[in-house]
Amino acid sequence: MRDKASQSPAEAPTKPLYCRSPHRAMLLAGLDGQQHPDLSKVDQAQQSQIILTHPELQALGQSCGLRWMCSTMSAGHPSSQAKATRLPTPQGPRSDSMASQHLGPLIFACLLALAACLPALDIRNLHLLNGTLDEIMNAPPEPSQFDNDTQHVRQVRDVAPRPPAGHGWPKDCSEVSAGSRSGIYIIQPKGLHHIVVYCEMNVTHGGWTVIQRNQKDTPVTWAESWSTYKYGFGNVRTEYWLGTEYIHQIAKQKVYQVRFVIQDSSDNIHFADYNLFSVEDESHGYRLRLGSYAGTAGDAMTSDNPKTMHDNMKFSTKDRDQDTYSKNCAYSYEGGWWFSACYSVRLNFKGGMTWGSLCKGNCKSSLILIKPASYC
Repeated sequence: MRDKASQSPAEAPTKPLYCRSPHRAMLLAGLDGQQHPDLSKVDQAQQSQIILTHPELQALGQSCGLRWMCSTMSAGHPSSQAKATRLPTPQGPRSDSMASQHLGPLIFACLLALAACLPALDIRNLHLLNGTLDEIMNAPPEPSQFDNDTQHVRQVRDVAPRPPAGHGWPKDCSEVSAGSRSGIYIIQPKGLHHIVVYCEMNVTHGGWTVIQRNQKDTPVTWAESWSTYKYGFGNVRTEYWLGTEYIHQIAKQKVYQVRFVIQDSSDNIHFADYNLFSVEDESHGYRLRLGSYAGTAGDAMTSDNPKTMHDNMKFSTKDRDQDTYSKNCAYSYEGGWWFSACYSVRLNFKGGMTWGSLCKGNCKSSLILIKPASYC
């Protein structure tokens, strides 16, 4: 019978490691192929105490004096740290050999421990806009992780993207670093959860948040309900509507401007800029407010004709009629918009679009971009 001094590290009695976190834990066991209690269902509403009792992890912790660190996160920002017990580091050749022998599993265990303490980002519109984490431009670098045999390293996308160190998530695309490429980014408007948007970084000094994009031959059906328009739909890579609620939340942060980019039937590109842009909240019908016009497309949004005015109009959909017409313009013309009675602009439509006298039912594409006004 062996005495305690001769027992292997896996057999030796060890003091449990503790880690406090209000977020879900991962299963940090399984290095030896055995089944261990699943720690993934910890109550997120409580400061749960996670007891790491896996003998292999304990041995590894003893062999290198590992200090387990967990960060509780709130809306993407570290709010506090909960430290686990640090185990004493044994000395001598035996501990050096043990550390070398378990180096691979140790690194793997460290990665799992760090991942366990991070909450998954709540990107509410990612699936609505058919996006994936792999396409997000401001996701963190891919960390290394060992394969099951611990002999080869592979690259994997972090499932809980974090903002760059020392910075929060951008509130809109104007806060994305200058010189960045156009693409899909995570933003977090003030007081709102994380959302994904397409940032246009090449047009007029960049920093534009794309709130609408459409093509004449789009597969997207624009005759959608109020709730669908509210939170967005389509494909963030191609044709999509960001969502009237998210447009409102972004545009209320500062004084914004808007640019409409229209491709006519001859493939010429025209634009219409309005130096002010805002959308009121849902209780006010997401009413549109525009400023002064400049551009080459013609001022089709602020027409003097009250029957075709869009400025100062509430948003209408097929199931919520807020226009000034006796019938429902959104239902009749198959797309939600800021209708009066009924339109001089129809961009949310499957087929040829309309922009004033520039192209009546045969516009090929549209793009709506917003960013903070340059003089504010």
